[in-house]
Amino acid sequence: MSTKKRVLITGAAGFLGSHLCDRFIKEGYHVIGMDNLITGDLKNIEHLFPLADFEFYHQDVSKYIHIPGELHYILHFASPASPIDYLKIPIQTLKVGSLGTHNCLGLAKAKNARMLIASTSEIYGDPLVHPQNEEYWGNVNPIGPRGVYDEAKRFQEAITMAYHTFHGVETRIVRIFNTYGPRMRLNDGRALPAFIGQALRGEDLTVFGDGSQTRSFCYVDDLIEGIYRLLLSDYAYPVNIGNPNEISLKDFAEEVLKLTGSNVKLIHKALPVDDPKQRQPDITKAREILGWEPKVGRAEGLRITYEYFKSLPKEELVKQPKEFESRK
Repeated sequence: MSTKKRVLITGAAGFLGSHLCDRFIKEGYHVIGMDNLITGDLKNIEHLFPLADFEFYHQDVSKYIHIPGELHYILHFASPASPIDYLKIPIQTLKVGSLGTHNCLGLAKAKNARMLIASTSEIYGDPLVHPQNEEYWGNVNPIGPRGVYDEAKRFQEAITMAYHTFHGVETRIVRIFNTYGPRMRLNDGRALPAFIGQALRGEDLTVFGDGSQTRSFCYVDDLIEGIYRLLLSDYAYPVNIGNPNEISLKDFAEEVLKLTGSNVKLIHKALPVDDPKQRQPDITKAREILGWEPKVGRAEGLRITYEYFKSLPKEELVKQPKEFESRK
């Protein structure tokens, strides 16, 4: 019988979930992936199917879940994470953050497993504090179009801490800032894939507002390293993981134009409702508690990501529906 530790990763076929599966396989774990494939894609994990230490459940974590045998860790990454998704499936977004998290916590309690939840910088809303640190409570519109995602994540943090304090479940909370890299969906509505997709199609790049709103982009390998360290740490409270190198979306669009060599221009449209004006993580806790900070510069990460998008089949370059255009 195998003595390897067993980890359940929900949202395993998604962008981040699939990279986590790769990392835990590399570290010698037995990985159990779970995904209902609403936004995930099996092509992200199909290379793992032949491995004896990987198994997959096609299942909705918002419903009752059961994993036979021992379970040492749970990483809950099952959630729509882009505007194009949570505007189309708002109820499912709320359910996976509430019912799905509750089910995972119940499983963690039953199995005496440690659980890490994927929270988000969106819990800070349109922040009044800059950069954002973990003590900031946020400025969120609970009934706005983004509220289904923001409030699902805020509830997720609350119930996770309740299980930690009331039931003694070992829990970890990562607040993820804008992340990019291979396996992102080209047309998922976020700034980086939207800009690159438009450039690849020869379309003008859409910048919302005057483009002065800022984002901080973290390459996926750096994020996965931070998550791995947090899971194995002794710290139970939220930790920001992201790259503090802040850039305006207008300047970022110019970087994409330079990278792609595209001759298109920038066009401006009205800001989406409740679009955050600033987004920059304070990563003091990550540095001090985890010894973590990002290593991959934006130029290198963008080059790798651009090469990935260029390699995709042409049918994936279809233009996303206008009603879901946004910038996270």
